[in-house]
Amino acid sequence: MGKQPNLYAFNDISTLASTLRTYVIQCQNAGFERHGVFKVAVSGGSLPSTLAKALLEPSQGGSEDVVDFAKWTIFFADERAVPLDHADSNYKLLKEELLDKIPNERGQPNVHAIDVKYLDDVQEMADQYQEALMQSFAAKDSVKLPIFDLLLLGCGPDGHTCSLFPNHELLRESDAWVAPIEDSPKPPAKRITLSLPVVTHGTKIAFVATGAGKKDIMKQIFDTEEGRSLPCGLVNEGGADKVSWFTDSAAVEGVAFPRRGGL
Repeated sequence: MGKQPNLYAFNDISTLASTLRTYVIQCQNAGFERHGVFKVAVSGGSLPSTLAKALLEPSQGGSEDVVDFAKWTIFFADERAVPLDHADSNYKLLKEELLDKIPNERGQPNVHAIDVKYLDDVQEMADQYQEALMQSFAAKDSVKLPIFDLLLLGCGPDGHTCSLFPNHELLRESDAWVAPIEDSPKPPAKRITLSLPVVTHGTKIAFVATGAGKKDIMKQIFDTEEGRSLPCGLVNEGGADKVSWFTDSAAVEGVAFPRRGGL
């Protein structure tokens, strides 16, 4: 058996957020050492509010507990083809939950939103977003895939992550860094998403999954053969021990897969 993902379970969200903070700062500092910045991809859903709980806390002192937002470059792991002020926008969600609440003295990250000129042409929107990735990660012909320092992802009740859905043809996309989707089973139908190889190529990959509503899909992903072919299961398989799951007790009730004690 190959290397396994790391599954962490916490009694409550505040303990989860505290450990997630430590983990993100470790990833941040490793990114700073590698290339002076922290390149991160972020999903929507309930993730931004948990991230805010983790990252907006005042520093506990010492260089090991500093979130240096000014050196962050944030991309979206997926985005909906809607205006940036639309209720379905992942940008709007992250802005309201996290970005607008960052104190001025902590600096502002460099955030790459979609180009809303292309709301009616998601292929062009995906191409333009891939172009932004290329500019950040070097020309596409010089690197096969971008390497994010960290991808922060969620897990849908059907096992989807980013806008990669179960049994969808996009799961087989192996060339594009960013792909369009026009038939998302979850509205809105039109979106763009990082491709599976980009996700699994990250230096570190973290899922946040909380609440009793997740326990059935978590059991499927971690304890069943068919769960390994779900998008979250494919990330587990492709990312192996680069993948860490931050969950609460309710989300992993009945899951047999072994938990890890600490980071």
